[in-house]
Amino acid sequence: MSHPFAALTPDLVLDAVESIGYLSDARVLALNSYENRVYQVGIDDEQPLIAKFYRPERWTDAAIREEHSFSLELAEHEVPVVAPLMRDGETLFEHAGFRFALFPRRGGRAPEPGNLDQLYRLGGLLGRMHAIAAIKPFEHREITSVSHFGDASLTTLLEGNFIPRGLLPAYESVARDLLKRLHSLFAATPYQAIRIHGDCHPGNLLCRDDSFHMVDLDDCRMGPAVQDLWMMLGGGERHERLSQLAELMEGYQEFHDFHPRELALIEGLRSLRLMHYSAWLARRWDDPAFPMSFPWFGSERYWGEQILILREQLSALDEEPLRLF
Repeated sequence: MSHPFAALTPDLVLDAVESIGYLSDARVLALNSYENRVYQVGIDDEQPLIAKFYRPERWTDAAIREEHSFSLELAEHEVPVVAPLMRDGETLFEHAGFRFALFPRRGGRAPEPGNLDQLYRLGGLLGRMHAIAAIKPFEHREITSVSHFGDASLTTLLEGNFIPRGLLPAYESVARDLLKRLHSLFAATPYQAIRIHGDCHPGNLLCRDDSFHMVDLDDCRMGPAVQDLWMMLGGGERHERLSQLAELMEGYQEFHDFHPRELALIEGLRSLRLMHYSAWLARRWDDPAFPMSFPWFGSERYWGEQILILREQLSALDEEPLRLF
């Protein structure tokens, strides 16, 4: 049985874009995207557009429209975000069974890890976003939780056939120990759940003409503010990470208050992201793009590394959390 995306041919992409009133120049370029399918489409006598075709059955229409509404709300408050284009009052369209949205093309380069000047500006951008995000909650999108990102991920991996049999007991043992710690950590650390980007890695905050803008709110959800902040920090010794955090927070707190107690969640959130990534690959394995792009998934080397990484996360949870100066 073929995957639904197999029917998404270049001709269908062009027909979808033209179905809402644009005239293409017949040029279609597939962009690097796995969860959804994203294309640059040439438009006659105009700048190309980005067409994003949503993975079937992942989000409800209401959840997608809520993502779009959040983007447009940010744009209305002059937060630099690439928001969907509107046509006749609508941002979510359907063609031949596929739901899609169109965006202006806006490129840029990712931030430099550990660049203190960039961290200050990134903090300001995220602070502006969260000041708007905290005004009201999402109604149709998920909340970041240990149950959803941790317990459900482990269930997916144990029920699948991806972990080599010889490594399965070791992975399950360390994962269960880690999840027990994470449940305790989140229960002991109060925080206010707000609307967040949800996948705020450096590749989704791009610099162009010396200013940053935000892209790809596909994973936006409710969660702690620190979830959108910790991936901005580079590596290095503790004193280096503290300096990076100080710069990030100086920019952030010019626009929105931050509760320092949330810093205790950083290693817990990192652990959840690691487990969720493996489970994401497992859940998408029926999509032919995944075995082709991630051939190492399922190998003994990958799962041996995952066991070591989760053990390192258990150790990291014993360390003193980062603190503001």
